[in-house]
Parts: sequence; structure tokens; C-alpha cells
Amino acid sequence: MVKLHRDMSDRALRMVDHQLRSRAINDRPILEAMLAVPRHLFVEPDLIGEAYADKPLPTDEGQSLSQPYIVAKMTQLLNTRPGQQVLEIGSGSGYQAAILAHMGLDVTTIESHPALMKKARQNLQQLNMLEKVTVLVGDGTLGHQQAAPYDRIIVTAGAPHLPQALRNQLADGGRIVIPLGNRDLQHLTVFERSGNDWTRHKHTPCRFVPLVGSDGWRD
Repeated sequence: MVKLHRDMSDRALRMVDHQLRSRAINDRPILEAMLAVPRHLFVEPDLIGEAYADKPLPTDEGQSLSQPYIVAKMTQLLNTRPGQQVLEIGSGSGYQAAILAHMGLDVTTIESHPALMKKARQNLQQLNMLEKVTVLVGDGTLGHQQAAPYDRIIVTAGAPHLPQALRNQLADGGRIVIPLGNRDLQHLTVFERSGNDWTRHKHTPCRFVPLVGSDGWRD
């Protein structure tokens, strides 16, 4: 693990105290991961000074790195246990996958933009996390059948509906966290599976870049 510079370490601590704990993110493994994973390594060089700010940040290919609270909130809604298999749709720069890997999860992450996929892989390699994270390029709305079923699935792009492939690839007893809504506003939504029965709960409003693919938005 790359050690945080003292200034960045102080910023990470303020992020955890002021942005997460104050908003009822109290799960200890999440807070420890958000403190330990150097967020500034996942942002563009000219934005390093804003890495721990309470806002999303732009990345390559018109994508974005979610604000710390949304990363933590989605992770909390996943309700994971170490050793579980997680599918992430939308690798971005690799930050969400790094948080999950730090928490002891085995992550398969899919990114539709080849350049972003390479950058995510490089960022995760810096932190020696590629043993816990498999980074792929492809249409995330189709999931990754080869490694299914997954205990948890997290989608980091706004979708008009839950893609059928992701529903099919979730293990019995599993959980999906996905932003659902229109292109301008979504809500973090949790789907849980118990056999053939599904439950759905709507949570925090949010704004993500659109989930583009054969079973998502079409540009």
C-alpha cells in the first residue's frame, strides 16, 4: 500500500470526519478503507489539490470520480463481508474497486472505455491490488457471465432500469446497488434476491454519468 503524504493523510482524515461520519457512514471497515486508500492517486494531476473535496471530479473520456460520500454510501448499501465476489460496472479510475479490495473483497470490474480501463489497472497496480481486482473492458450492461454468480453487484453509472444480465448474474441472497432514474437525476437503488423473489428499495438522490450499452442508455 502506498503511504499517504502527511498533508494528504490529514485531508483524508478530515474527509472521513466531516463528510462521512457526519452523514451516518459509521461502518468501520468502510471508514478505514476510505482513510487508507490514497484518493489523490485516482484523480487527474491538475486536480490533486481537490482529491478529498466533497464533490465529484472529472476524469478522462467525459467520466467522473464520485464524491467520497457517494462512494462510501454505495459501499455501505452493498453490505459486504470479506471474501465475497463483487462485480463492478464502471471502473472509472479504479477508486471504488480499490475501496472494495481494501475491505477484503474479490472484485471484477468492467469499463467500457479502453483508455480508462488501462488507467484503472495502472492505478490499482500501484497499490498492489491486482491480486484482488480483475479489470476488464466491455459492455457493462451485459455483466461478465464467466465469473458469475456474484454475491454483490455495484453499478457506478446512472441507468434507466436494472439490466437483465446483472439480474441473472446475481447469486441467491445477493444484492445490487445501482443509480436508477433519468439522465439528469437518479436514486441509489438496492435490489435483493431471495430465490425467485426480489425486493427493491430507493435511497439517496444522486447524479451519475449515463450507463451506456446494449441494455442501458444509447448515445
